[in-house]
Amino acid sequence: MISLLVSVSLLGLLTAMFMAPLETLGWWAGWYGDEGETRPEPGGPAPYRNFGEVPADSNRHFVVFLDGIAKVGDINYDEVQVLLDDLAARVPGAVVLGDVMPYSVLSQGLLQGRPLAGFWRLAFRLKQEGRAPLVNFMINIRNLFQVLVAADARYGPLFGQGEAAAILNSLGRHGYEVGEDTPVTLIGYSGGSQMALTAAPYLRTAVKGQLNLISLGGVMADEPGFMALDRVWQLQGSRDRLPDIIGVFFPGRWPLFRSSYWNRLKSEGRYERRLLPPIRHSGRGSYLDNDVTVWGKTPREHTVQALAEVLQDIERHNPASGGNG
Repeated sequence: MISLLVSVSLLGLLTAMFMAPLETLGWWAGWYGDEGETRPEPGGPAPYRNFGEVPADSNRHFVVFLDGIAKVGDINYDEVQVLLDDLAARVPGAVVLGDVMPYSVLSQGLLQGRPLAGFWRLAFRLKQEGRAPLVNFMINIRNLFQVLVAADARYGPLFGQGEAAAILNSLGRHGYEVGEDTPVTLIGYSGGSQMALTAAPYLRTAVKGQLNLISLGGVMADEPGFMALDRVWQLQGSRDRLPDIIGVFFPGRWPLFRSSYWNRLKSEGRYERRLLPPIRHSGRGSYLDNDVTVWGKTPREHTVQALAEVLQDIERHNPASGGNG
């Protein structure tokens, strides 16, 4: 049985690796029928469908959470949903959204409507049951390949337009209207930060208010998206070395290349790094963990507090809300 699971996992890994760019290319080519209708014209603004008028008492802030590479669809894991609920309670002026599947240019989950949906349902069930980690880890590997596609200069611009469409459609479903000056903040958790950066240039064409990114233990390449963002905050646990290790592999992140997007972001004073207590990137003691205590609070409590502080800073300095920015 173990050898069968290993074989199935390896087959799934190889299939996911070779198919990683195909969904993006197929979306751009219009292979997916109605889903392809959101494909923008080259050089045009990000696609968007209006879902209704903004209420008279429009909220001060829209927040879109882009989950890490364990994401399987528009439904969140329990620990993620609790984080979002806690954050919404701490920042009552914000609409906190978490229904975007960042690792699909179609914003399509893994469990339905895909050739490998049966395999992904098996992996997801095993993950929920805490069994066969090699199999259920294939979800992370599959989504990691999509992060690499988004970071690839050949495919990233195409992926970013689909990602922007998914984010804008989520915002529209919750009352956001293109052209209003309400700030939009993206929270990228781990690989979600790279997906946010890929979408940022196309979101900028539709978002007229502040467009910010909070990278929570996020991995990021040197991306043009940095130039589309008003500010970037990097929240990182002191025991989380992964974002720094990943950064080494992108020469644009090296101090030597002063004209890179990353170094221009920093030199222009639009980047701020806030170090969290000794929190790990994943596993026990990571950002969403609520079972251990670090410096008198659980890691999730530290995470919610740090995110809320940044969001409150954004609201205080937003001219549209009467702040002093």
